[in-house]
Amino acid sequence: MSKQDRIQKGIQKGIDKEGVIGSETIGEKIRKRTPWIFGRMLRKPKIIFPKIRRKSISIPTPSKTFGVMIVYILLFILQTGVVYLIYRKPPAVGADSSGDPIFIYPNLHESFIVEGIVASILIFVSSTGFILIYQASKHTFNRKLAIRILIIGIGMIIGTFFALQYMLSVKLGTAEQ
Repeated sequence: MSKQDRIQKGIQKGIDKEGVIGSETIGEKIRKRTPWIFGRMLRKPKIIFPKIRRKSISIPTPSKTFGVMIVYILLFILQTGVVYLIYRKPPAVGADSSGDPIFIYPNLHESFIVEGIVASILIFVSSTGFILIYQASKHTFNRKLAIRILIIGIGMIIGTFFALQYMLSVKLGTAEQ
């Protein structure tokens, strides 16, 4: 008896099929239980879909450190007031009535280029202080290192706060030069 005959005989007896990939289809299971609905005319074919692999382009991605550096550079550029510098075109430095150079413009709504750059550097130093405070929390098991980093971070924040307050008081004319 050939293999084909055994398969045909197995189908007629209801025995599991040999040489067929997979089990019975749902249609075959229903047809076994309810032959009066579907009869022998309707059969759901087994379709094996091929696995298609998509070709993907792998682009090298930069590291997280590079991304953070780009963000910091963009923040620094925005903090310096590039839009103000392009739109208003202020002078780099100025001079008072006696001819001495001044670096902080005496009006609150105007500024020199150097003043914007110095303020941006101070804000950047303050941001670095906050990052150092965060880094200090990572060194909880090395207490001495954590305290040193914490003190440096707090010192940077307090120092830049007072420097920016001094710059603001000079602009308002309340500070003695």
